[in-house]
Amino acid sequence: MNDGSPAFQVTLAKTSADLRAAQALRYDVFVAELGGGGEMVDHDAGLEQDRFDVFFDHLLLWDLTRDAVVGVYRLLRSDQAQRAGQFYSEDEYDLSKLTGSGRKLLELGRSCLLPEYRGGTAMFHLWSALAAYVADHKIDVLFGVASFHGTDIGPLANALSMLHHNHLAPQELRPVARVYQPMDLVPASELERRKAMLDTPALIKAYLRLGGCVGDGAYIDHDFNTTDVCLVLDTARMNERQRRIYGARPENGAGPGMK
Repeated sequence: MNDGSPAFQVTLAKTSADLRAAQALRYDVFVAELGGGGEMVDHDAGLEQDRFDVFFDHLLLWDLTRDAVVGVYRLLRSDQAQRAGQFYSEDEYDLSKLTGSGRKLLELGRSCLLPEYRGGTAMFHLWSALAAYVADHKIDVLFGVASFHGTDIGPLANALSMLHHNHLAPQELRPVARVYQPMDLVPASELERRKAMLDTPALIKAYLRLGGCVGDGAYIDHDFNTTDVCLVLDTARMNERQRRIYGARPENGAGPGMK
């Protein structure tokens, strides 16, 4: 498969069929592949869905040679969150510093690709579309819940500690986990930095290279079988070199990263 071909196209979901295609792909990745769940998951229909879907915009990556959706991203602006009653991440994190900042916010979530499209240029197309959306809506701050697979903190100690020691968000924008799992698990002087980087999902590392940072504390999500951190990216602090990462390839083409 040559996933760098012109067969890729990114669109916003416009119909109920488009949304179902996104939910079906999310089921394949988050439920079937990673063992996640949730009260609204429809196992019979093979759909991963929640009450927020109707409020989000959904970016769909199409492989036109298959006429199939092979990657998705969902996006929630501040005005859409007002209609929903909250941001999705507020179930896990206190976002009061973000929401009280007066900045234009965009919450990112449910990013995933089918396994055979990871490691190539597929994520390039989604990220390029995301960059255009950010510019069109004059977004100031991107944020969202990003996931490590599994709920056992032990194997993630180095990665979480690296994030805590080196990448905490500024106080004025810092989310705080509502059910607080400390991330300061290994002293900075004892970090195994290579292991920390290897254990950090590719999409999280890509956002760190953009200048992203994380909230205070992790959140254990047993429904999704994940350990979550809240990523924050202030677009005003991105220099031009960092902005160009939107047009670069994340290390693994990014499997599931942001919920």
